Amino acid sequence: MAVPSFRFTHYDLKVLRAGAVIEVSLNAVNNVRLMTSGNYQRFTEMLDFKFMGGVAKKSPLRLTIPETSHWHLIVDCEGHHALAESSVKMLPPRTVTHIRENAVAMR
Repeated sequence: MAVPSFRFTHYDLKVLRAGAVIEVSLNAVNNVRLMTSGNYQRFTEMLDFKFMGGVAKKSPLRLTIPETSHWHLIVDCEGHHALAESSVKMLPPRTVTHIRENAVAMR
């Protein structure tokens, strides 16, 4: 497996259900790429791949998982050692019951 020529931090998020939210906290503007396993494989082989995300200008950045699948997250750190500092939190899919409970609690 070839490795792309730039440096990055890789998070293997495993299988996530549709609707789960990935929250990425960064200490600077950076590129963030969320992709399925198949696209991650293409990324490592330096082939065309599809992803969600892009330049993250605010932190935290939240991305919603569109389909149940095995997901990977890439945070660039090319040329900036400080940019390697990132953290990822997974939030479970919100259910109607959960949203109703929060709405009642806010009143």
